[in-house]
Amino acid sequence: MADVELTIVMPCLNEAETLEKCIVKAMNYLARAKIDGEVVIGDNGSTDGSQEIARKAGARVVDVPRRGYGAAIMGAVEAARGKYVIMGDSDDSYDFSNLDLYVQKLREGNDLVMGNRFKGGIQPGAMPFLHKYLGNPVLSFIGRLFFKSDIGDFHCGLRGFRQDLIARLGLQTTGMEFASEMVVKATLFKCKIAEVPTTLAPDGRSRPPHLRTWRDGWRHLRFLLIFSPRWLFIIPGLILSLLGLVVGGIIIHGPFTLGPATFDTNTLLYAGTAVVIGFQALVFGLITRVYGMVAGFLPPRPSLEKYAQQGVLERGLVVGLTIFVVGVALSIYAVLKWRTAHYGMLVYTDILRVVIPSAVAVIVGLQIVLGSFFLSVLLIKHK
Repeated sequence: MADVELTIVMPCLNEAETLEKCIVKAMNYLARAKIDGEVVIGDNGSTDGSQEIARKAGARVVDVPRRGYGAAIMGAVEAARGKYVIMGDSDDSYDFSNLDLYVQKLREGNDLVMGNRFKGGIQPGAMPFLHKYLGNPVLSFIGRLFFKSDIGDFHCGLRGFRQDLIARLGLQTTGMEFASEMVVKATLFKCKIAEVPTTLAPDGRSRPPHLRTWRDGWRHLRFLLIFSPRWLFIIPGLILSLLGLVVGGIIIHGPFTLGPATFDTNTLLYAGTAVVIGFQALVFGLITRVYGMVAGFLPPRPSLEKYAQQGVLERGLVVGLTIFVVGVALSIYAVLKWRTAHYGMLVYTDILRVVIPSAVAVIVGLQIVLGSFFLSVLLIKHK
């Protein structure tokens, strides 16, 4: 049972210049809105006296030894006594005196309420050019594409949620990508999400921000890719495999001429390579999806669960060994053709039309067999 209705959480690492302003605004909001609440600071080892400033301003300070933006947030949220939590940076860039829309949406039953700075307004100088016109729009677009989310601003730092949301979703990242993890997992696990306009002002610090454009941008992108096996592995794998099969199917019977260019067995070799790499990506995608489901960081998918219950190993062995045998048979055929030439020189372009497909079939067949065994290991029930 929550002791208060709302906890306002702020991560802190040497924010002596702006921390008091943020806390005062938050405390004044709670008083104005007549909300029973508290302000909790997740301190990440400040050495500038931020802890004492926070206590004097009326906030509760939680020491979080584990470094990182996400770690500081999680440490503070775990100590929060509120039914709801609103989190925001302690650099005076977000307006803690105006949280009415967040509270309203939380009271309406939403699990997560995201701010949207692009709808609410970004003041001049509040967001670097690259972040405003490239980083945030591109990463938010990728997030919407990969996860079918309606959120327009994936990285807004001012957001509200139920206090138990972090534990329910099993959030784990400790860095800046924590912001993406919360939105992605809330979307994947079908949480009720709302979005409200919010403003962003230039921060009040005289030092550079903790955020590093390229490093943290890559960490966000990496997270989005890892949590979307479909876009990381399956879609590229399908494209490569189909491209290889189509090109290989055209050339397998003889050279193909297009304008001044003639495509023959060299192209067939690259087509076979595309099939092998593409199929390997498909196997990786399936293994990643199943592992995510078993480990609990990706939601269950009924089609995969049904497939897993119907003998994934046995079916995989049958399909894989069949393709492997076809490859071996083609290899034997190639050897027999070599024998008819008394093991001498063969017509290069003719024999490669047999050897390349046989090698591809052997590799793909073994991939299926080994992948089936690996999937069976992942599906072993753990107590």
